[in-house]
Amino acid sequence: MTVQHLPMGAVPATDLAATAAETPMLRAEGLVKTYGRTRALNGLSLHVPRGSIYGFVGPNGAGKTTTLRILATLLAPEGGEAWVDGRLLTTNPAAVRSKIGFMPDFFGVYDNLTVSEYLDFYAAAYGLPAAESRRTNAELLELVDLASKRNDLVENLSRGMKQRLGLARCLVHNPQVLLLDEPASGMDPRARYEMREIVKELQRMGKTVLVSSHILLELAEMCSHIGIIQDGRLLREGPVNVILGSLKGARSVRIGLMGEVVPATDVAARAVEVLGRQPGVSDIVPTEDGLEVTVAGDDAATAALLRALVEAGIPVLHFARAASSLEEIFMHLTESDDQG
Repeated sequence: MTVQHLPMGAVPATDLAATAAETPMLRAEGLVKTYGRTRALNGLSLHVPRGSIYGFVGPNGAGKTTTLRILATLLAPEGGEAWVDGRLLTTNPAAVRSKIGFMPDFFGVYDNLTVSEYLDFYAAAYGLPAAESRRTNAELLELVDLASKRNDLVENLSRGMKQRLGLARCLVHNPQVLLLDEPASGMDPRARYEMREIVKELQRMGKTVLVSSHILLELAEMCSHIGIIQDGRLLREGPVNVILGSLKGARSVRIGLMGEVVPATDVAARAVEVLGRQPGVSDIVPTEDGLEVTVAGDDAATAALLRALVEAGIPVLHFARAASSLEEIFMHLTESDDQG
């Protein structure tokens, strides 16, 4: 699928960078919501920068959907406040809704309408003039790669196509903010990839995207920021690279060695011997071009490994910390929370 680059709401990347540090596009402070005896949100606060793709990560039942419904003005919190583009949700919800496109985890479709009629219906609901509706809907169908399906009945679309149509529906009124609740749920791998590319394109067009998921890998591949939620509380939020770098404890380091390296060669054997004497090293595993080492400690402990190899005359081609995954972050933070 080729994602189309459209002018709708587009802003230069430099402008996005300049506004990222300004007032958050989405902000919540101390949200509380209960269902009977169950507290879905327990003082949750979050801050979504303008122009970001913010991944809302957490297990099923953590409070992600409740948070998105409150931000979409569909639920009222029992405590706390929330703002969209500086507007308090409870003061003027109609003005807030004009800035938001909400895609729930499950949404109904009108099976007896064609794809084009489906978008026309929602454009009319938002009061778009007929000429503007035709132009906007044509652009949206190009964006979500459904232009060739414009005359097909909605009931004949695949699951992935219906999800993309639902995303187009959220964009009919050109909102600044998109709230996407598990948008890739039930999709096959190709459809998931296509949805990720569309979301990235929406960010390039200047949209702020809050996307929830319990599938951490798909968020890691597209998000600029993440927030990790458990039991109705936000455990951590911030830029992905900052949170990755904040993990304490053991870390993996990939070391490339010169020459054809297998465990039996002299270079690899010497490297294993040197590394095995270093404090904090718990595991040394051969790789295609060298070794992967697990070491406990901070950056200084990692730097000490490289220094020891160089001083021993080991020909090191590259030395880098292996990228931590969102799964590692989630497990680390939730374990710490359970223990604290």
